[in-house]
Amino acid sequence: MTTRSSAAGRIDPIAVSEESTVVAEYEPDHEGSERHQSEAELEKELIKHLRGQAYEYLTVTSEADLVANLRVQLQALNGITFTDAEWKTFFSEKIASANDGIVEKTARIQSNPVQILNREDGSFENVALIDKTNIHNNRLQVINQYESEGTRATRYDVTILVNGLPMVHVELKRRGVDIREAFNQINRYQRDSYWADSGLFEYVQLFVISNGTLTKYYSNTTRDRHVGEAAGKRRRKQTSNSFEFTSWWTDANNNRIADLPGFTRTFLSKRTLLNVLTRYCVFDVDRNLLVMRPYQIVATERILQRIETSTNYRRTGTIDAGGYVWHTTGSGKTLTSFKTAQLATRMDSINKVLFVVDRKDLDYQTMREYERFEKGAANSNTSTAVLKKQLEDPDSRVIITTIQKLSVFVRRNKRHPVYGKHVVIVFDECHRSQFGDMHTAITKAFKHYHLFGFTGTPIFADNAGASGNPKRRTTAQAFGDKLHTYTIVDAIGDKNVLPFRIDYVNTIKVAPQATDKQVTAIDTESALLHSDRVRMVAGYILDHFDQKTRRGEGYVLKDKRVRGFNSIFATASIDAAKRYYNVIEKLQREREQAAQAAGKRYEHLKVALIYSFAPNETAPDGLLGEEDFEPDGLDKASRDFLEDAVQDYNDIFGTSYDTSSAKFENYYKDLSGRLKNREVDLVIVVNMLLTGFDATTLNTLWVDKNLKQHGLIQAFSRTNRILNSVKSYGNIVCFRDLEDEVDDALALFGNKDAASIVKIAPYGEHYAKYQQKVADLLDRFPLRKQIIGEQAQKDFIALFGSILSLRNILVVFDEFSGHELLTPRQMQDYQSVYLDLYEDFRRTVAGDKESISEDVVFEIELVKQVEVGVDYILMLVREYQVQKGNGIDKELEARENIARALDASASLRNKKDLVMEFVDSISADTETDTGDAWHAYIAQKKHDELEQIITEENLKPEPARAFIESAFRNGEIPTAGTAITKILPPVSRFARGNNHGAKKALVLEKLKAFFDRFSSLS
Repeated sequence: MTTRSSAAGRIDPIAVSEESTVVAEYEPDHEGSERHQSEAELEKELIKHLRGQAYEYLTVTSEADLVANLRVQLQALNGITFTDAEWKTFFSEKIASANDGIVEKTARIQSNPVQILNREDGSFENVALIDKTNIHNNRLQVINQYESEGTRATRYDVTILVNGLPMVHVELKRRGVDIREAFNQINRYQRDSYWADSGLFEYVQLFVISNGTLTKYYSNTTRDRHVGEAAGKRRRKQTSNSFEFTSWWTDANNNRIADLPGFTRTFLSKRTLLNVLTRYCVFDVDRNLLVMRPYQIVATERILQRIETSTNYRRTGTIDAGGYVWHTTGSGKTLTSFKTAQLATRMDSINKVLFVVDRKDLDYQTMREYERFEKGAANSNTSTAVLKKQLEDPDSRVIITTIQKLSVFVRRNKRHPVYGKHVVIVFDECHRSQFGDMHTAITKAFKHYHLFGFTGTPIFADNAGASGNPKRRTTAQAFGDKLHTYTIVDAIGDKNVLPFRIDYVNTIKVAPQATDKQVTAIDTESALLHSDRVRMVAGYILDHFDQKTRRGEGYVLKDKRVRGFNSIFATASIDAAKRYYNVIEKLQREREQAAQAAGKRYEHLKVALIYSFAPNETAPDGLLGEEDFEPDGLDKASRDFLEDAVQDYNDIFGTSYDTSSAKFENYYKDLSGRLKNREVDLVIVVNMLLTGFDATTLNTLWVDKNLKQHGLIQAFSRTNRILNSVKSYGNIVCFRDLEDEVDDALALFGNKDAASIVKIAPYGEHYAKYQQKVADLLDRFPLRKQIIGEQAQKDFIALFGSILSLRNILVVFDEFSGHELLTPRQMQDYQSVYLDLYEDFRRTVAGDKESISEDVVFEIELVKQVEVGVDYILMLVREYQVQKGNGIDKELEARENIARALDASASLRNKKDLVMEFVDSISADTETDTGDAWHAYIAQKKHDELEQIITEENLKPEPARAFIESAFRNGEIPTAGTAITKILPPVSRFARGNNHGAKKALVLEKLKAFFDRFSSLS
């Protein structure tokens, strides 16, 4: 039922439909949502609202009560009664296996919710943990203040049980407190206690965080991956999931429902919550739980509703049976289309779902995305013959193909039986070639189809005829009604994509009496490719590359730590691409030679080039010209040049690609992968990679090309995918005057006020704030003066955190260089104070909750981006070694530099005693290899301290050593499973006064501290 909230807070129906999960329109209750509340009052009110929504309230605060209730609920859901023996076995093997963690339990709920019960009489019975078919068979209960004791005692705020299993956890903070503290609190729970006892809280699928005024939700693997990255795990695939990946709930018009009462009445309504848990989660092959955002759910349901209604009214095969979805680039279109296809195939009348893309590169990327969501969910095809076989195979329900291959199939098979089948055809990026003859041929051939299009940049009446092509139609004329809209303005407001920071670099000398527009009008492409200008642009890119792509900052990507981001250089033509590739390589060789002559090291950028024949390199209607994988259309000079560039790539990466059709496509795929993994620094393109290509590590687009409308938004949007807090915007550097085109495109695909939202504020505004903050810092908190009192400490934390955030934005502005206000040493010293307070505020008292103040948020990820590593410390140690014997002042200064660098490092400061002991052991003999000495020293210390723990805790020596070796190899101390139990001294679980749980928690805490102390040091 689609619903609307009245001003009184009541939810009223406005349209009848069993499929609508997101309310059509929401109006908040302003009176109720603005009054001040404590955390306890907020919790009490939440429980009251849930009880009013037919949740059963339980006073469960212990593991025994939780397990007993779970048994009762599963019996009720399945209509069975467990014997004590059956329940004991079923619980220990099918629900709370000691070897299962969050990922395994999530897989059980999402992929395998029906478990087999072996009955005492030898029979078998299916036992559902959750009913995904009839969601109202599931029972919802709410508990609060549940107590758990892992490595420390914890008490959770509010937990929603589904059939007795904890599946939604709500963490509350009082009004006015940053909700990131609730996020951090769950971090601590997951690290310290979710795994405790039987580990039932590892079944939590969704987290909700709220301070009453603001409320967000996210998945358990978002949380789990974030904890893993914070701990420096190396084995699991790193995804940089952090607070940036939490989601707002909205109504169908993208109006945010942020206050807790409204969120409770909508998202936590029984039907909506159960729909989200059972229909709108995707557990992908990377074992990530993806929870759809409201606009994705609305679009999916409106497509399904259109299929159902048009089928019932016998409108299949007409434009009324379809429609289009306008979701801005980067907002998760592939996930939406996947879930739509998946649910459509479950409809009884649907025979096939065709997902149609318009180029081979999108075909490849979309296939990879579909495969990521569900292995084998979709069948791609490499030829029209394979497509024909799949269309004839009743088991091939979802098929990915290109519009070109589908068009060939239609042309060659005039009377194929599939044309009479009930099919859903979904077009990806439907602003492109689907409007031409191929689109017409396909829609004429199929008789009972539903045609849907997804696009981030639709064709409107305003610009449909810009090309002078009378066949050009609007998106609505080709696909039907607009079913849902989520613009770039919506996405940036929700922080689902990043805003843009745009530089306009003047590369043409303008006469004093001429305007920029006059120059633009009279300059031709050949003039723009003058050798002096090409060298100037190439030089600017090399001069500013480290600054724009943040080469000084580090972060974790997948299984390694990398520095900075990468970029694409969009050029106007193949001729331009060739010239820039040559000049950039020439300038790099010159700079390398100069550096070598000066005894310095030059870091050579890894540059790649890709283009192919493009008949419409400069399409007049704003679309980017098509480039395929057929280099045969190139002239000989361009083909030979590309061949040489591919060989350069082979030399860098040890590959063997060339420009033959088969190998060139593989070159594209390999290059795409290396861009995503941050292995390539710069790719020079004409049109390739500017549409449909996603890489979170891309943050900069260099533009020497005329772009407008669709092409401009598509190209710019390569840079604004969310990765982490270091990447705060997409960086655009224009070497042409595109300012009017940018504002026009933003108005067309956003609204008249889009420019102020989509583009970040100019340098002056940010710098003025930065100046004021730094002045306040120096005035209120001078270095070497102790900050006394909790309120003063909170003020410093907030002030320095805001300086870190502003500095993170300012560093890529050219104007900021030389105007940093704080010297490197001052930044280092203030950072040390900041980290001291971070540790103080998180220090625990034995047996109590952590003594962290609720309203303190630390920008530790921004501190870590300038993290020093062991290599840097060893360089300082070598300098200290050189200064030994050259006078006490020089020696003390060198030693102080090491101590200062350690204090300012978030990851090395807790290892300071180790490093300084090593420093003091270093002799003045510079013949000694510092690196070898360091590794020998750390190996010995590691051995000695582990042996001490083994002795103190009476651990089994060999299993304990193997346990630690495995932990360092895998990048984490395992808390779940039986591995930790195997190293503990023998203790009877049933002996009087048994302290097995406390012993396990103590040993885990010691081993975690040991692991953290020596991780990243070897």
